[in-house]
Amino acid sequence: MTLRYLIQKEFLQIRRNSFMPKIIFIFPIVIMCVMPWVMNQEVKNIVVDVVDNDRSVLSQQLVHRIESSPYFIFGGQKATYNAALREIEQGRADIILVIQQDYSRNLAKGHPSQVLIAANAVNGTKGAIGSSYLSQIVMANSASQAEQSLIATLHLYNKSQSYKVFMIPALMGILMMMLCGFLPALNIVGEKEKGTIEQINVTPVSKWAFILAKLIPYWIIGMLVLTVCLVLSWAVYGITCQGPLIWVYLLAILLALFFSSLGLIISNYSDTMQQAMLVMWFFVVCLMLLSGLFTPTRSMPDWAYATTYVNPMHYFIDAIRTVFVRGGGIESIAHQVLALLGLSSAMAAWAVLSYKKNS
Repeated sequence: MTLRYLIQKEFLQIRRNSFMPKIIFIFPIVIMCVMPWVMNQEVKNIVVDVVDNDRSVLSQQLVHRIESSPYFIFGGQKATYNAALREIEQGRADIILVIQQDYSRNLAKGHPSQVLIAANAVNGTKGAIGSSYLSQIVMANSASQAEQSLIATLHLYNKSQSYKVFMIPALMGILMMMLCGFLPALNIVGEKEKGTIEQINVTPVSKWAFILAKLIPYWIIGMLVLTVCLVLSWAVYGITCQGPLIWVYLLAILLALFFSSLGLIISNYSDTMQQAMLVMWFFVVCLMLLSGLFTPTRSMPDWAYATTYVNPMHYFIDAIRTVFVRGGGIESIAHQVLALLGLSSAMAAWAVLSYKKNS
């Protein structure tokens, strides 16, 4: 019965706060409706200059293929390589394609015909991926003339290769991390600054009841926000969960337990709201960047990859993409669920032990 009234108190505090309900409502909408469009690592709008030394029908066919590609912006044909290089030096082009003389004649005879791709690699990702895209177009143009067999590629799970399908499940994790991590931490530190927590400390309320009363409202809010995210994913992008939704909610509950416990631990050791925010932000940024949310974890150095074994965001993102994108079941995410359960339980125990009721 005591827990019930404490939870009611928390909801009343949230409702009476003029700012909190707005941020809880607006934050997930902005994240889901704006971020998938801007957090996009697809490389597009690559400006290509062409130096055509062959001036044949086949070389012009290659130029038209580049013009029609959605990834490139055709910057025009230049007379010489040096003229095209000046365009790159002045920032008006990203890649140069030089078609050698006898390009079409060599292909007609079945001989290899070389082209030069020179890319501005100041932005390494753009230069490497842009060169790869352009190489595929050159190979396709050569193969169509030489009547060679092309390699058939079958894209599993995300056949349209949409980056939004890859990012939307991860954005749900970011929302759970922010709402269920920051809000409980700031709530307790705010009560410390106001002095109202002293009124709780002199009551016979147990530590477990106090901490659960601080966590349960934000767990409920987190589940409501997750539901809103799933609806927005379907309504705005036409992307739906391919697996059972119950596993998505299970993963979200475990992640919420971890970050809400982390928030309570930080608040127990913090005296001011600024201190709690900075410490919480430090952990959130590190866990997020080292989780594989944006880039594969296997591309990290060995010492950085070792941190993923204790990173709950890594397990959550890996598991939710398995369920949401691939349609996996509990047998596919059992390892991640057990890891999240262990990390969350340890954090919850630490949160209870670190709270000093009579401090």
